[in-house]
Amino acid sequence: MPQTSTRIGDSTILLCPPEGSPLKTEQDALDLIGDAFGSQADTVVIPTERLDDAFFDLSTRNAGGFLQKFVNYGLRVAIVGDISTHLEESNALRAFVAESNRGRDVWFVSTLDDLTARLTPAD
Repeated sequence: MPQTSTRIGDSTILLCPPEGSPLKTEQDALDLIGDAFGSQADTVVIPTERLDDAFFDLSTRNAGGFLQKFVNYGLRVAIVGDISTHLEESNALRAFVAESNRGRDVWFVSTLDDLTARLTPAD
């Protein structure tokens, strides 16, 4: 299933489907960035189902290299899904997720509704 584009608030979103090959390399990130630019998206949504377990093991540096590509190209990236098991296993990951969620570039959210709440301006 290919990626789709949608709007949430003032943002154009590139939604990656949960089905598909795992996203784990910096080249995978660059491919998504190209797709995002092609659809004029400013935010890429990646379901946790698409990420390899090594992504959540910060000692592999997979997450850092992968996510930094989006930041370098001026795109926001949201990882959407339940990562509670990974968070329970790693203090470093908990700290990384908390710090990321305080920023504007990389977010970890449980659901698309949570992402919508972050992207929709308060009245």
